[in-house]
Amino acid sequence: MSDYIPSIGLEVHVQLKTRTKMFCACPAHEEGEPNTTVCPVCIGLPGALPVMNREAIRKTVKVGLMIGSRISLRSMFDRKNYFYPDMPKNYQITQQAAPLCIGGAVEIEAGGQRKTIRVNHIHQEEDAAKITHMETTSEIDFNRASTPLMELVTEPDMSSPDEAIAFLTALKEMLIYAGISDCNLELGHMRCDVNSSVRPSGTDKLGVKCEIKNMNTFKGIHRALEYELERQAETLRKGGTLVQETRRWDDEAGITLPMRSKEYAHDYRYFPEPDLPPVVLDAATVEAWRAELPELPAVRRARFVKDYGLPEYDAGVLTADKAISEYFEAAAKKSKNFKAVSNWVMGELLRALGEKGQGIADAKISPEALAALVALVDARTINMPAAKDVFQVLFENGGDPAAIVKEKGLAQVSDAGAIDGFAEQAIAANEKVAAEYRGGKEAALMFLVGQVMKLSRGKANPQLAADALRRKLGK
Repeated sequence: MSDYIPSIGLEVHVQLKTRTKMFCACPAHEEGEPNTTVCPVCIGLPGALPVMNREAIRKTVKVGLMIGSRISLRSMFDRKNYFYPDMPKNYQITQQAAPLCIGGAVEIEAGGQRKTIRVNHIHQEEDAAKITHMETTSEIDFNRASTPLMELVTEPDMSSPDEAIAFLTALKEMLIYAGISDCNLELGHMRCDVNSSVRPSGTDKLGVKCEIKNMNTFKGIHRALEYELERQAETLRKGGTLVQETRRWDDEAGITLPMRSKEYAHDYRYFPEPDLPPVVLDAATVEAWRAELPELPAVRRARFVKDYGLPEYDAGVLTADKAISEYFEAAAKKSKNFKAVSNWVMGELLRALGEKGQGIADAKISPEALAALVALVDARTINMPAAKDVFQVLFENGGDPAAIVKEKGLAQVSDAGAIDGFAEQAIAANEKVAAEYRGGKEAALMFLVGQVMKLSRGKANPQLAADALRRKLGK
């Protein structure tokens, strides 16, 4: 799309990890029967009054602190009036005029390039109910109504679908690290409205904005943006006119479709929420919340590269999940071979967990046991095939690697006399291959090493086996 420049901005809605809903005592995030975790407040019965959830405010402010926002020491709630079945009181309590967090930025990396994505603001609001549309009817579940929701609005700084996904990935990692949200996209914990426009190359004025509503998969967002940006550019190439509108993504057809003309702020008739006081914070409280912030993923990645000498790829894989990064670090602190620990975590451990459909918390092999296993390999007590057998036992049952090696008789044979004997047997049984090696075929040696390993039942030290074979074959 060299003739047009895309601009993308995101409105990211995140359900906060709190025990109760935003303005009442109903439990949040309950997955029970529909319409069972509701009360007069969250379904808007006359006379019911909202009470603010302090924990939701704290979590939203902490997100602002993580991205460098200016925290408003005084903010307000407003009523956003609209009439739709998912909002039973016909208005949503949100923040429009005075949000909690102003500005900020998130650093991303896409296509090998680093970029800063500016954030306009973060505000607090309540979630709507969940509507399930069927062929001729729709069902509404009010369990989700009034769940604490944080909305983060970016500037239109992204210029490709890859950059949009990089931003969402970085934000998701940050939110999970800080315990702000579980960010389970399947359960709707993280959703996104995607705004995009295109303008002719060489111009600065942004094009006409189109919004794609309620996207809840990263793959869907990427596909929708690819289609929508090309649709807008092609419309302009053909001399057509774009209108500001809201569209929806049809994932099966792979296209966006118009829903309605774009609303403006005055359409919602915002006014200050009369049933809630202002949110008033003091600097000491904000600083106390700042002190609670964890080490963020980007900082941890850089530290893993610096402190453990890991390649950036390894650091990226390990820190993508907070629990995995903590497991690695616990094992690395007990080991002298940080790269080997990284290899075992990224390779065997993640593979085994994936096959079982488990998370790192389910792993029976402790970080200390993994470090001990690495030490056994480094000391040449066991070879790699034996180490993988030991790992499997540890993964299934836990235990002590050294005890498993002793119990199963897996200690590596490094005795020169024993290995010489295996080498002589391998040569005698494979004279043709031995002759090929003497004739200059290097690959033949690896076959003979394999025969030595077979004769030793996998216990021979492969390097010593190769050395013995070379001596006996005169090379």
